[in-house]
Parts: sequence; C-alpha cells; structure tokens
Amino acid sequence: MKTITLALGAIALAAAGTHLNAQPAGAPASSEEVAAVTAGSYATDPAHTLVRWSVSHFGFNPYWGSFGDVTGTLDIDPDDIESAKLDVTIPIDSLAVVSEDLRAHMLRPGSEGAAPDFFGPDAGNARFVSTSVSRTGPMTATIHGKLSMMGETRPVAIAAQFTGAGANPMTKAETIGFTGRARILRSEYGIAFALPVISDEVDLEISVAFERQ
Repeated sequence: MKTITLALGAIALAAAGTHLNAQPAGAPASSEEVAAVTAGSYATDPAHTLVRWSVSHFGFNPYWGSFGDVTGTLDIDPDDIESAKLDVTIPIDSLAVVSEDLRAHMLRPGSEGAAPDFFGPDAGNARFVSTSVSRTGPMTATIHGKLSMMGETRPVAIAAQFTGAGANPMTKAETIGFTGRARILRSEYGIAFALPVISDEVDLEISVAFERQ
C-alpha cells in the first residue's frame, strides 16, 4: 500500500520526448502528435491522478485499493528528459477500498495503545522526490527517487511511460499524462501486519496527469 510511487509514473512523460497529444485509453502515443511539450513547470491534476496498490490476499487472489488527491510538481525540458525533477505528495487518508470495514481497519489506531495494524489515523502523507531519470526508450523512462512514508525513507524505481498530451477539452489546460509501475516492500515502512499471509510485496500502478503552470 505504498502510495508514494504514484507520483513517479508521471515523469514517464519525460521519456516521451516531444511527442505529446491526447490519446484514447490504451492507445500508444504517436509521432504525429508532436504537439511539443513546452519546457517548464507542471502541477498534478489531483482529480485525475491515482495510485493503485495490490497485495496478495492469503495467496488466493490479489486485493486492490487506491490513493488519490495527489499533489506535486514536475519540472521538465523535452530536450533534456534526464534533467526532469519530480516531487509528489500522496495523502494516506485518501485510501479507497470497496469495503468500508477494511478501510476503517487500515486507518484505525492500535488497540489499547498498540501500534496500528496498517496506517492508523495519523499516518500523514507519503512523499516521493526524484533523484534521477534514465530514458529507456522513445516513450519510456526509469525514475529513481526516495519514497518517504510512515517515518521511513527508502529508494524506489518506477518504470514510467508517456501516454499522451494536449489541451484538456474541458479546461483548455496544457496537459501531459503518464503511467508507471513499481514494487515496494511494506515491511520497510513499518507495516508488517499479517505477514506473510498478506504479501510483503506491494505492486503499484500509477496514472497521472500534469497541467502546465
């Protein structure tokens, strides 16, 4: 349930070089969309930026949840993708799952003064700050950085992909989009409840939109 990695997916945009334009879901960005990304500072569109996490539930099936309301900035120059800088904050209390009972469990305090099973009610925010970006293809990059959560900071690498860019048809804001994938160990952030029957490995899928400032 490491929300942090969410932010990283956004930088995939950098990997796209100058190819930007709005795309149908699942469609790859094309060279015809060279609606050049403007160098400068971008901010997340919190309403359309998500981090989905997945853990193994007793080895039977994956269980999913997500975080939203992600805020942060991306500084990028399409002519120098590897100089991109990302700083993203994810509020842990934005946790969403299909079961309200499970949500309450994940955010409740520990019983009789003990540590919470998962996040607890005062978990605060998770924050990811990039340290380097390595271009891996025309539309892809690896974003390395530090994820801070629950009082711990660990290195995280995200495989990011540029998914599209252009003017938002509703707001007209210049927007760029990315997806990303990463894996973290929840025990490294002090969340060890029900190990190993609930997996230590947490798979993260990130979908992020940035608007030019």
